[in-house]
Amino acid sequence: MMGPGWYLRRLSRMGPAEVVGRARHAVVQRQWRSALPTPPDWRSHPRFTATLPAGALGKVSGEAVKRLLVTADELMAGRAEYFGVERTDFQAPDWFLDPKTGRRAPSDEYAFDVPYRSEDTVGDIKQIWEPSRHQHLTVLAAAYALTGSSAYAVRVAEHLRSWWAANPPLRGPHWVSGIELGIRLLSWVWTRRLLDGWPGAAELFEENPDFQLQLWHHQNWLETLRSHGSSANNHVIAEDAGLLSAACAFGWFPESAAWRAAAMRSLDVQLARNTFASGLNAELASEYHGLVLELGLAAAIEADAAGTPVPDSTWDVLLRMTDALACIVDNRLRPPRQGDADDGFGLIVDGAATDRWASLLGSGEALFGRLDWWPPVPGDDVRTPLLASLVSRTPRASGVRPGRRPAHLRDAGMTILRSGPLWVRCDGGPHGFLSIAAHAHADALSLEVRHDGVDVLADPGTFCYHGEPQWRSYFRSTLGHNTLELAGRDQSVSGGPFLWTRHAVTKVLEVHTPDNGPARWSAAHDGYAPAIHRRTVELDGEVLKIVDDVLGEGSPGAARLAFHFGPTVTVMLDGTTARLRWTVASDGADSFAGEGSSAGSSAGGGRAAGSAESRREGRAGSPAGGAHGPGSAAAGGRAGSLAADPLVGRVSGSLGGVVRTAVMELPAGLSWTVHRGAAEPPLGWYSAGFGRKEPATTLIGSGSPGHLTTLLRFS
Repeated sequence: MMGPGWYLRRLSRMGPAEVVGRARHAVVQRQWRSALPTPPDWRSHPRFTATLPAGALGKVSGEAVKRLLVTADELMAGRAEYFGVERTDFQAPDWFLDPKTGRRAPSDEYAFDVPYRSEDTVGDIKQIWEPSRHQHLTVLAAAYALTGSSAYAVRVAEHLRSWWAANPPLRGPHWVSGIELGIRLLSWVWTRRLLDGWPGAAELFEENPDFQLQLWHHQNWLETLRSHGSSANNHVIAEDAGLLSAACAFGWFPESAAWRAAAMRSLDVQLARNTFASGLNAELASEYHGLVLELGLAAAIEADAAGTPVPDSTWDVLLRMTDALACIVDNRLRPPRQGDADDGFGLIVDGAATDRWASLLGSGEALFGRLDWWPPVPGDDVRTPLLASLVSRTPRASGVRPGRRPAHLRDAGMTILRSGPLWVRCDGGPHGFLSIAAHAHADALSLEVRHDGVDVLADPGTFCYHGEPQWRSYFRSTLGHNTLELAGRDQSVSGGPFLWTRHAVTKVLEVHTPDNGPARWSAAHDGYAPAIHRRTVELDGEVLKIVDDVLGEGSPGAARLAFHFGPTVTVMLDGTTARLRWTVASDGADSFAGEGSSAGSSAGGGRAAGSAESRREGRAGSPAGGAHGPGSAAAGGRAGSLAADPLVGRVSGSLGGVVRTAVMELPAGLSWTVHRGAAEPPLGWYSAGFGRKEPATTLIGSGSPGHLTTLLRFS
């Protein structure tokens, strides 16, 4: 639970209008405690008309159907995975159980009394909330739609009836957070759409008083308690998308027209506020870019299909977001690993092995058309043809699209340097979005470096939100990124798990990205004022040069320069020379599917559990190799003690693949140590997805700041 200090710090980040709005919400919540709002009479014999056009299902490829059915059949067998935790109870799940801690959240308490941030009381709330987004039901409903097998539909009906019975309006943890209600509504819309043709569909939905009650209370909640002020980030997009989609597809209440209009207006405004002019999501967290784009596309298409006017400005934002995604992905269609990531999806109708980012780009191509500089995109997902079939007209977008692939997105401060198989992300942007910068990391001037899609210098990821403050702090700390720490402190000041009270200000000084020849980027930040950290990066062929300078008068304190490697990379440190090695499949693809791969990333939709990869790699909290593996600081893994095992790291993937190598020449003025899988304090970890972590090698150079030059040469 948050203490009084956190609430004071949180209050300090709010403006007067937000304080007034939150007071109004508190009054409403007190009123609802004593008297639930009363829904109006249900229209007699409502009809569901938001069906798929004829022939839409026939456009889904056979490969996409195969992937879908693998996941659906695992769900039918009762197996699912959420955030690295396998569940085998999914034939009849307990909607309040956290399988990670074994705790069960209170189901009968008034929703706003549930201490959902307290792991001691409810367990890991993400483990409880995620199945109740009902995205596993859209997967099962899609399996029914594409096969006609009624067993999938029957299981969907069992789960929905169970959930509605266990979660009466405003009771328990599933009524606390608007983002959960919004995504759940979107799932219900698509579940009903995909079950059309099943004889029990009308009885389950439009003829069902339990559904009527749930549907009205979900929409009334979202209209009344919409996020605002410093919380108007991806949450408000999910709230608007769910309300708009439900009011369009299930427009059977007297309030439906007003809900549609209000949600469409808000979605248009909030999409613009949450998106830079360049098209990148303003939270500067790549997975939230994907979430907001999925939600925005699904809601706008729903409105368009229902005949609700969608402003051209909404389509413009979605188009810019799509082009921005095409701009920043590497040659394996992976976006940066910037900021927070919690595996959140807006709409899932595909199998777990479907590549999320390829699917989003495929949808963008179908709706807006591809540009010549876009990377090739495989078009074999389920979602793209279904979304495209619902659009009644070609979306109008008045914005000018880039004629060539942008390398520098100025407003977001993101620069991508490319040379052959090399992809380098340079971070020179704002600390985060809005006054609290909830999903930001203290990562100013950090780098990511990939070689043919393999993380070489990696952003370690996120791992957790609630319940494990030490790990939350580490994964968003300055030391947890490929940048420079001074005086043992972060560049920006944290006020809690989703709150920053001081934001480092970064300025890009130079960007030179010609079509051919050396590229150069330079930026500086004031997070250590009066000292200034300036970094210059040059990419010339397969040689990367990184120069760190600390400017200003006075002593800035001791420096620590961190380099974090991807989990497939082994490191041999000899003095100030680090030799890197990793293995890839013979076709050039990364042979380790767990390394930030999009494959199997649909955890939010009930990812099929028990795969060979997941059994091999271990689970969250107990990664392969343990917390103190060879080479960790805790195990004495320093440069001078590696004679017995000179390769720090682990060899992953097929030994019959291709071995790739690189050499790092590290700044000689620093003392270099090797860390891997240390727990006290955390250091040397990589999180491929929410709730999962594994040891990975980190090099730390300690000493006095100065003119520090690092060379990374690929061979």
